[in-house]
Amino acid sequence: MKLATLRVNGGTRAVRLDGDVLVDLGYSDLGVLFAQDDWATIAACATGATWPAEGADLAPVVPHPSKVVCVGHNYTNHIKEMGRELPAHPTLFTKFADTLIGPNDPIAMPAETDALDWEVELVVVIGKPVRRATEAEAEAAIAGFTVMNDISVRDWQFRTIEWTQGKIWDSSTPVGPYVVTPDEVGGVRPALEVTTIVDGQVMQQDDTGTLLFDPVHLVRYVSTVIRLNPGDLIATGTPAGVGHARDPKVYLAGGETVVTEIAGIGACVNQVVEES
Repeated sequence: MKLATLRVNGGTRAVRLDGDVLVDLGYSDLGVLFAQDDWATIAACATGATWPAEGADLAPVVPHPSKVVCVGHNYTNHIKEMGRELPAHPTLFTKFADTLIGPNDPIAMPAETDALDWEVELVVVIGKPVRRATEAEAEAAIAGFTVMNDISVRDWQFRTIEWTQGKIWDSSTPVGPYVVTPDEVGGVRPALEVTTIVDGQVMQQDDTGTLLFDPVHLVRYVSTVIRLNPGDLIATGTPAGVGHARDPKVYLAGGETVVTEIAGIGACVNQVVEES
């Protein structure tokens, strides 16, 4: 299944993609749907109102996750381009719900930076509560996968040794367009092409099968530290090709169209605009 959160009639609705229409699943968003024990059956069987999929105004797939956990340095090529050693454990930081935007919303260019960068990421979406997960529990907790563009404000990110202040800018991080269940992408350890294209130029291209720490490992690791709730997101890291690691460095200046895409899931297509 491909599931999304649709903005409609001044609110949002959890929907399923059926051909060229979106079908109402009876819940306000995917976070609320995933909190139901039988969410997969509900989503598969729903026959509610429909809306055209083309031109749909999609919200972040989960508008209000209880947590967004992000992983740095998880593709070997990206680790090397950033001049780092391969880590023994996942490198974690966090985002907030206010950071997230829809898959086609404009990316706000903060006035405080001239070092805005792109990062395409496969995102694990949690579908059931889990803490200190076993291998089997971690696999069962994965509702599906989506796409994130982990927009990074590099000059603020590297002001200190801790990255968070460069990662949490308001209304900066596209997530979507769909949550795709594991059966559609080859299971809970998918090998999918990931790309970033900026104004028609390919900047990043890799395969999620080369992740250093795969989605199941990450669910186990993060759930050891803190409970994972339905609708929580784990961004699994970005491959080589970020602007900051290029020589000379390349940053977003405003006006660009950035496409972050993962095969089988979809694409976030966003224009960079001045922050209002």
